[in-house]
Amino acid sequence: MVTAKKTADTTTAPRYAAPALEKGLNILEVLSDSYEGYTLNEISKKLDRSMNEIFRMVMTLERCDWVQVDENGRYSLTLRMFKLAHQHRPLRSLVSIATPLMRKLVNQARQSCHLTVLQDAKVVVIAQIDSPERWSFGLKVGALVGLRDTASGHVLLAYREEAERERILALHGPVDGESTLTKAQLDKVLKQVRVSGYAETPSQQVKGIVNIAYPVFGPNQTVVACLNVPYLERVDLGVQPSVEELKEIVDGYAKELSEMMGYSSYNANP
Repeated sequence: MVTAKKTADTTTAPRYAAPALEKGLNILEVLSDSYEGYTLNEISKKLDRSMNEIFRMVMTLERCDWVQVDENGRYSLTLRMFKLAHQHRPLRSLVSIATPLMRKLVNQARQSCHLTVLQDAKVVVIAQIDSPERWSFGLKVGALVGLRDTASGHVLLAYREEAERERILALHGPVDGESTLTKAQLDKVLKQVRVSGYAETPSQQVKGIVNIAYPVFGPNQTVVACLNVPYLERVDLGVQPSVEELKEIVDGYAKELSEMMGYSSYNANP
């Protein structure tokens, strides 16, 4: 738990401090973990701070439109944080470049697709396109998905150096329902992703879905995103690409997007 309380050891104290700012950021961080929001008392307990401190800060955040309160006195984040995140230029550039390709992908694959990135040790959906079929399965933009138990998480981890992976896993807070793998199990999965060049994983959240995920590379052979298709198999007389055909489709668009993001080493192993 992060607080802004002073300690007796001044040698480790920050050179410059802004306690009020730290309190505000801590409140936003706490609220980001809850779908239904928290009462003032719950926020106070989670941050180990007095109600008086929390009340003044939350009122300020509400006045500035960072948080909102419902009829039950529960505070939650507004969409302002989400709006700012999507105004961030690198993210906007990636989404704007990817969206036309993703539209082509869904029309060819007859499946929905989404694009994920790794931010602050969390896997975040930054773009999503529905299938053109009568039905579709998709994840909401802004949704957090598991790091250890999803195809997206496996792809985003697989191509990082071991030290970086360990750092990310240590910082990662599991999302609701996320299952855990032992280090040995996860290492085995990530090794297979690197060998295959993609992840193919039955969904651990929804029955009947197989996630097909490919890495999107940027400059210096870094993975900047993951292109994922949650594959739904038709059982009627309708025609759709098979899983193997789908892999070729997603692979092609992931490579095209990678090249547009500045990657140029497909003739060598990434």
